[in-house]
Amino acid sequence: MNFSVNKNEFFNNLQIADHAISSNSPQPILRGILISAKEGQLTLTGSDADISIQKIMKADEKNQLNISEEGSILIDAQYLMQIVKKLDSEIISIEIIDGSLTKFSGSSVVFKINGMNTDDYPTIDFSKPMNSIKMDAAVLSDIIDQTAFATSLKETRPVLTGVNFNLNKDQLNCTATDSYRLAKKTIEFKSDVSFNITIPSKSLNEVRGTILMNTKEIEIAQNDKKAQFWSEDMVLQTRLLDGGYPETERLIPSEFSYTMKISREDLIHAIDRTTFIKNDNMTINRLQCSSDEVILTNKSQEIGESHENLNAVFTGEPLDISFSGTYVMDAAKALRGSEIIVKFTGEMKPFILSCDEDTTILQLVLPVRTYN
Repeated sequence: MNFSVNKNEFFNNLQIADHAISSNSPQPILRGILISAKEGQLTLTGSDADISIQKIMKADEKNQLNISEEGSILIDAQYLMQIVKKLDSEIISIEIIDGSLTKFSGSSVVFKINGMNTDDYPTIDFSKPMNSIKMDAAVLSDIIDQTAFATSLKETRPVLTGVNFNLNKDQLNCTATDSYRLAKKTIEFKSDVSFNITIPSKSLNEVRGTILMNTKEIEIAQNDKKAQFWSEDMVLQTRLLDGGYPETERLIPSEFSYTMKISREDLIHAIDRTTFIKNDNMTINRLQCSSDEVILTNKSQEIGESHENLNAVFTGEPLDISFSGTYVMDAAKALRGSEIIVKFTGEMKPFILSCDEDTTILQLVLPVRTYN
């Protein structure tokens, strides 16, 4: 293998492939980026076995790619990124000179680095599944922003560490829950395809951080084992989470006895002011509501307490409810409107947050039992 390429363009593409690599992987082979030079293009592949990214660089005026000898090599991503970054010319040359020994050349700087045998790299099937849909990249970005944060961080129920995508009858429901809160995004989506899959939130965050930043439209292909996110010159592939996703519809109340309207920013800032007051490493806020006033408090025997009168409109009988401040703040941040509507059914029953300006998103939080 022997090729030359624009240093900055090559480095930018390596950064994308590097998103799929875990530097702490117990398998050294998965700490590398696979570089393949063939048929006038470079193919860069990174994987941690759960997420795989393939980035293609076709020769053009911008990247100035020139392949004089085809071939492939696997280089530890950490070393590869440092070498390319520190070479001292606009155009750099990369050549395999002996077995897996690879030479990186700039103007006056030369690195010779031991690569790894490409035959040891796992075979990754990037073939596209038959079922696929196309979606506006901004819509998918919103789905991820408004749901992925509510997935579970614990592996005790693996299926809850992902977002469930259920496309059926021209409606796409995207749901995330950790059993204590729930985020649901519902959009009208006309398609002949139907599916019900759960995608790890880690994978979705990588999709948002890589592929969605550089495209206006995304193609999502899936089967019962994997999902792929395609743009013109890149594919991100992820495994799916096994197991049936819980029926969450029954958790969402349909009737409400109390309603509070409040500025989204005011609620976020009020809770944020209390986050340093914790009980068992949790911020627990108490909300005391009546038609006359709405009071937000937080109290800890070790730290102290806070008390704030909120500028909110409350409808219903007096209500006294406690909740995780972090959960409510996260939910409020995920909403897009300037005013939030919080609907309650009782002191120990789930409550929802929504806004009239974006009716596609609903946030649900379970209250916390306290002994005030």
